[in-house]
Amino acid sequence: MKKTLRAFQVSIIFFFAFQFLFLEIAFAQMPNPALVGYWHNWNDAGAPYIQVNAVDSRYNVIEVSFAIPVAGTDYNMQFTPDQVSQATLISQIQTMQGQGKKILISMGGATSPISLDNLNEKNIFISSMLSIINTYGFDGIDIDFEGGSVTTTGGTISNPTDAKILNLIDAVKQIMQSYHTSHNKKLLLTMAPETAFVQGGQSSYGSIWGAYLPVIHALRDSLDILQVQLYNSGSMYGIDGNIYTQGTADFIIAMTDAVIHGFNTAGGFFNGLPASKVAIGLPACSAAAGGGYTDTAIVKDAIDYLRGTGLRPGNYTLSLAGGYPTLRGMMTWSVNWDAVSTCNGAYSYATNYQRIFSAPVICSPCPKPTNLIATNITSSAATLTWTTNSCAVAYQIIYRKTGTTTWTSKKINTNSGLKTITALFSSTAYQWKVRSKCSFSPVVWSAWSELKTFTTPAMKTESVATISSMKIYPNPVSPLLFIELSSDEEIEMIEVYNSLGEKVNVVSYPFAESSASINVHELCSGFYFISVYTTSGNIFRKKFVKE
Repeated sequence: MKKTLRAFQVSIIFFFAFQFLFLEIAFAQMPNPALVGYWHNWNDAGAPYIQVNAVDSRYNVIEVSFAIPVAGTDYNMQFTPDQVSQATLISQIQTMQGQGKKILISMGGATSPISLDNLNEKNIFISSMLSIINTYGFDGIDIDFEGGSVTTTGGTISNPTDAKILNLIDAVKQIMQSYHTSHNKKLLLTMAPETAFVQGGQSSYGSIWGAYLPVIHALRDSLDILQVQLYNSGSMYGIDGNIYTQGTADFIIAMTDAVIHGFNTAGGFFNGLPASKVAIGLPACSAAAGGGYTDTAIVKDAIDYLRGTGLRPGNYTLSLAGGYPTLRGMMTWSVNWDAVSTCNGAYSYATNYQRIFSAPVICSPCPKPTNLIATNITSSAATLTWTTNSCAVAYQIIYRKTGTTTWTSKKINTNSGLKTITALFSSTAYQWKVRSKCSFSPVVWSAWSELKTFTTPAMKTESVATISSMKIYPNPVSPLLFIELSSDEEIEMIEVYNSLGEKVNVVSYPFAESSASINVHELCSGFYFISVYTTSGNIFRKKFVKE
């Protein structure tokens, strides 16, 4: 009997140890601490496009923005790379994942309502999102439903009655289950609601007010990070009954304390989340949001107090003495805005995260760049990328034809990790390397990186007949340029170059057709050249004028 009991005890211990290990593995996928950054799948004049694999290395969770509904629906989801081909983006995502980064697809955004009103819409949403996730190899999904996408008209937090909320909860559960079955691992889940949808439930429960609370409650076991947008918010109640205004330390502390501690609403009590599932969501600079930007020093004071490592910076007193040392991290809209040098210096948000959550980075000696890659290689250009480091303030690239001794030098006065080289020769092998510049006193350059090579393809020839078989109109153009080829040609890719020969736009076409259109409204006025590549291997070029 004693022997049997001992075996039983060992079995029980092993069972619980295994369960604990399983849970640790399930939740260990998300970096800790996490620096989450939303990434624009488009070019913006204020916050220019960044190649995914050139995002500052301190961002360990990247939310690709956005998967949106097909026109005419609010449930059938699609995602199309805007600036690079599908194959290029997939390759870039894989590169980042190889560096330990987690890449999620964010659904919705401020201008794309999503509403799952019935069973058919829910099923289409599920199948279309699984297709996107599996095509690009995303590590997870982010719920960024805004506007009227999530509203409540009755029920409670624990027992919602609205079809769109019930369908959303069930859809996410089914997507996660299907992913786990196919990949034998957990699909990561984050949410980025506005304050009205969460903390706003304290003042009112109905319409958008508190509408995310049933979703958070139902999915709390699967949720990895809740990153409420502490901006574009105005004022909100704290759980102490006082009103706090965005852009202050008290607002950050009060709103965060609420979602961890929990609070009462007319729809019932919202049980708080563990601090390890909560990140602080703020804009990277004042231009990135309508309101709520907070100076980096104030952000640090607020988070230090929240984590129990700093003094109270304002009037709000945390409900738990000692704070929340396991607070998950920080989120920002967006990595593109953070990269803009006029926003309190390039990557000031990432630098502040590093100050708050990381041990001091030792920058001596100045680290040399790594993970050199040449992408978007054409007969006359190539984009050179590398992994950035927090110590560098600038870089120097040198390149030459293989077999020659003369180097061409290019300086990059940002920490972007990307440079496009133009005016290259076709059918030519090139060597290149890069080094970092660190702002010590005096300034120090790192050692040169490893030497890498790339080869430009041959320039395809074109005849007068080939040129004449392509029509573009209107010319001059604004904003849409239409392209028509003969019926026996199918468009694969379109490139646009400015008068200096610099590539300014690339569009890939997954559905081969003989006609297409391209939006050039963001181009400045002037002369441009369009190159149209076809599935048969031909290339068509013509000049056009942008008004």
